[in-house]
Amino acid sequence: MTERQHRTFEDLVAEGIGVPTDGWDFSWFEGRATEARPSWGYARSAGARLARAAAALDVETGGGEVFDFALRTAAPDRPRLLAATESWPPNVTRAGALLGPRGVLVVAATQDAPLPFADGTFDLVLSRHPVRADWTEIARVLRPDGTYFAQHVGPASAFELVEYFLGPQPESVRRGRHPDRERADAEAAGLEVVDLRAERLRMEFHDIAAVVHFLRKVVWMVPGFTVEAHESRLRALHRRIETDGPFVAYSSRHLFEARKPGGRP
Repeated sequence: MTERQHRTFEDLVAEGIGVPTDGWDFSWFEGRATEARPSWGYARSAGARLARAAAALDVETGGGEVFDFALRTAAPDRPRLLAATESWPPNVTRAGALLGPRGVLVVAATQDAPLPFADGTFDLVLSRHPVRADWTEIARVLRPDGTYFAQHVGPASAFELVEYFLGPQPESVRRGRHPDRERADAEAAGLEVVDLRAERLRMEFHDIAAVVHFLRKVVWMVPGFTVEAHESRLRALHRRIETDGPFVAYSSRHLFEARKPGGRP
């Protein structure tokens, strides 16, 4: 048993509550939780595409960390026009501070509103883990022959953890974000899907602090999560981890690449 596992439930929960949740930097989880990475290497692949683009948009950029990494991978061959959208005010501020010095225009935009850009502005639209891909808007802001390149969260992602707290979910919920449905929606918006790959990836939570922080950070997993409302399940999970080792779940990811037809043959 590790030193951290000897710590009390109360100490670990307090630590999980005390960690800021803004941005998409997951470095705090090092040594406390792990998640296998998809084989396609999204951020580096996005960087390679940025190196060939003239105008690029990152949708739902979070704190800008992934877009920043992709831009550094692409340097010095970066698009002349760079923009990013984000809806959560703390992340808008964080992304502006990180991406602004790189020449990125960071725009506060609610998830359900039209993208605040003219038709055909970008030849590359990126997104990592969007809440919902608005295919009509993506197609609208892409130039003919432009590309949408993204990593999406797939169906029943980390549902071992979700259902531990919420109980069995309906099949309609478990199949939400299914890549086949997203392909159909993208094609209905006039896009041609040129690559679609899916993987399920092992996750491990090594202490209850990691579980608390994860559910506070990824708020849609267990909507309305609070320690007070879920204390009995958290205590039981703490004892389970102490006795049996890490709690194991499986994330679901898919790589999406779609093209807007209409460019030169």
